[in-house]
Amino acid sequence: MADVTVKINGRDVTVPSGTTILEAARLAHIDIPTLCYMKGVNEIGACRICVVEVKGARSLVTACVYPCDRDGMEIYTDSPLVQESRRTTLELMLSNHNRSCLSCVRSGNCELQALCKRYGVDNEAVFDGEKTPSEIDDSAAHMIRDNSKCILCRRCVAVCKETQGIGVIGASNRGFKTAITSAYEMGLGETSCVSCGQCIAVCPTGALQEKDNTKEVFDAINDPEKIVLVQTAPAVRAGLGECFGYPIGTDVQGKMVAALRRLGFDKVFDTNFGADLTIMEEATEFIHRVKNGGVLPIITSCSPGWVKYCEHYFPDMTENLSTCKSPQQMFGAVAKSYWAEKMGVDPKKIVMVSIMPCTAKKFEIGRDDENANGVPDVDIALTTRELARMIDCAGLRFQELPDEEFDKPLGTGTGAAVIFGATGGVMEAALRTAVAMITGKEAPSVDFAEVRGVEGIKEAAYDIDGVGTVKVAVASGLSNARELLTKVKNGEADYQFIEIMGCPGGCVNGGGQPQVPYSIRNFVDIRAERAKVLYNLDQKNAMRKSHENPDVKELYANYLGEPGSEKAHHLLHTSYVKRTVNRVYKK
Repeated sequence: MADVTVKINGRDVTVPSGTTILEAARLAHIDIPTLCYMKGVNEIGACRICVVEVKGARSLVTACVYPCDRDGMEIYTDSPLVQESRRTTLELMLSNHNRSCLSCVRSGNCELQALCKRYGVDNEAVFDGEKTPSEIDDSAAHMIRDNSKCILCRRCVAVCKETQGIGVIGASNRGFKTAITSAYEMGLGETSCVSCGQCIAVCPTGALQEKDNTKEVFDAINDPEKIVLVQTAPAVRAGLGECFGYPIGTDVQGKMVAALRRLGFDKVFDTNFGADLTIMEEATEFIHRVKNGGVLPIITSCSPGWVKYCEHYFPDMTENLSTCKSPQQMFGAVAKSYWAEKMGVDPKKIVMVSIMPCTAKKFEIGRDDENANGVPDVDIALTTRELARMIDCAGLRFQELPDEEFDKPLGTGTGAAVIFGATGGVMEAALRTAVAMITGKEAPSVDFAEVRGVEGIKEAAYDIDGVGTVKVAVASGLSNARELLTKVKNGEADYQFIEIMGCPGGCVNGGGQPQVPYSIRNFVDIRAERAKVLYNLDQKNAMRKSHENPDVKELYANYLGEPGSEKAHHLLHTSYVKRTVNRVYKK
């Protein structure tokens, strides 16, 4: 493709022909503001915030889709005409916006609010008239929708339809009455939504938010009759720091532990222990299926968004799902049995709280067959964002906290466990242990690099003594899962082991992670930056295989017996249901 040279604000910039003005300006170190634009996902030029002036054009053009296609184009990104247009657009958005900014969960981290501040648009209505009423949809287990704060950017629609391949939300009605809803005005909880929360992650305002369960946690902590335990998923330590001014990709594990102690939790544990336990059970299940003619390919079951997706959209493949509970649920089951017995504690007095990068965990804790001890394995699931709000509410000066360690014995985790938070991590962790279980000797290398990286679908094959060639695949993001499983169903692909994560890039990019504005997300791969944290922790860990975890070994020796035992099945395994697809927008 030939290059063209254009002038942006009087300076020459050379780019390949067809490059958008937005991307060309970025190369010239100029940020053009956007709202609706999501690179590769939602390139529709609808919000009109990115308009620029092109000499000779009849009107302002949208930089996110307008190409640099000829030499000598003269572009002005911040002229008085451009500024006035953006200011008017923002004023029009505010004319139908619920401006309760002080109490909004996104205040201080709202893309609309930031743009209004940038262009001097205040909270007073310049254009006044009818407003969309605040009608709350809280029918789903994990989230709340308030269309009075919606700006119709359609980012949520795009990520649900294009990235996740689901499409349970879309634009309804016309003109002023246009709204983002589910088909036939159904509540989101009545649809085939899988609770992944990717719509929340991309929403620029407070129109979409997770259900906040922080008050329940504070109430439990302040109840002297309760013993409140907390577990934290690996991806949380790779994202939480962003809420307190740290760069994307900062490991804040030690300060996170310190903050949780100061919030008043009785014990601070690491979900990595549950991840190691998951590998012991899942590797055993995989070997059993291979050697005894079980259903293959076996598919991982750690991601509750993926599990619900499978139940809705590939119900005939639920037999392929590993029966293992997720690390979160395994941890809760062990805490309310093994740990409770060791401590002489009544499980009914334990409140198990999990801190997760995932909104689907809020749905998972209420699933059937997730209460091995006659009480819920996990009582309350919070997102990374909710934990940050708790830390803020308690007045903790996060950056000044000392680094502290998890409590034992359920705070021990291996390097294999921590990489669960990145796409390919579960597969790599499982292979490290499965090879040892099958061959009776350790693999020459613990790094299965072929399954790493943020690509949507990855494939690899490994020769394992006693089994032969094992073909594996990894997918993240549910549209990629659909593509992969369709090939499996049609006989176009043959695998023995598949890992699927509901969110693109895995848990590090979960729907409950800190929200990053698209002025950054369009140009920085936050999935890769956060994943680096986990792989660095893996490299630094003296134990890099789940079967090396001494506390997991003790659990089996003194309580469970062996991986796959009857007691292990009772506590650590679950079941699935075949669901229907409830009215989705046409894809």
